[in-house]
Amino acid sequence: MKPLKPFGVFLRGMLMGAADIVPGVSGGTIAFITGIYDTLLDSIRSFDLAFLAHLGRLDIRAAWQHVNGGFLLALLLGIGTSIFSLARLISWVLDNHPVPLWAFFFGLILASAVVLLRQIGGWTPARVLCLLAGAIAAGWIAFAPVARLDFGLAGVFLSGFLAICAMILPGISGSFILVLLGMYGTVLAAVKSLDLAFLLVFMVGAGAGLLCFSRLLHWLLHRFHRATMALLTGFLFGSLVIVWPWKHVLDWVQGSHGQLKAARQVPVSPAEYLALTGQEPTVALCLALMVLGFAVVWLIDYSWGRD
Repeated sequence: MKPLKPFGVFLRGMLMGAADIVPGVSGGTIAFITGIYDTLLDSIRSFDLAFLAHLGRLDIRAAWQHVNGGFLLALLLGIGTSIFSLARLISWVLDNHPVPLWAFFFGLILASAVVLLRQIGGWTPARVLCLLAGAIAAGWIAFAPVARLDFGLAGVFLSGFLAICAMILPGISGSFILVLLGMYGTVLAAVKSLDLAFLLVFMVGAGAGLLCFSRLLHWLLHRFHRATMALLTGFLFGSLVIVWPWKHVLDWVQGSHGQLKAARQVPVSPAEYLALTGQEPTVALCLALMVLGFAVVWLIDYSWGRD
């Protein structure tokens, strides 16, 4: 594999940040299709006892190299740049033109799944079962009813733990998991009011989840690479029901400003969407954006995914 150039990592971070802004789309998907997923997991799991030992000896250079600090810095700068520069635009599009935006992400994720499917090869019954298990698990998460974590700070810790695990999984976003846990509005309200106790517990939960889950995924990818790839590709296929453009809302949750946000939704046909909402399904535009999303992934794969 070619060495990753800082600017290339920065651009990948920008793509990850743009994806993470949209509930239902995972930055892990972008990391997966741009060829940095293994590097990202390896860097995260490097925050270990050896890293602490370097810090204890005040050997900052060795600690920085141990966690691949240059890679993480470029990636985080890209994610931050994207979130701060694109958050308002993507949020506005999501609020005012959600169906075309979902259509674009549908094409993007479908192409991602196809690209990864092609890379697995050597299909066996066990790998096919892993693919199906991933698709079924993602579909089950998509249609799961909204829960309520009324466990005080323990529930806050658990929501941070689960949300960050989802964020590094291709196909499922952390914000979508917060919606299903009934914590989306609560977390946004805590951020808005700077509830430091809440945010600290949430961040500790997220940190614990990130360290534990990255180690598990890293171990699975190195011990059972193709089976794990099949499972993760199944997650992508299953998540297509989340980003299907035409949906009927079954449950709502409260956002940060008291407005209602869609939680549990089921896919419907464009004609049924028109009958339920009275809004034009704009089928031609959506198909064009699906093709555009598909083309973007193939371009990314051609440029970066084959290093």
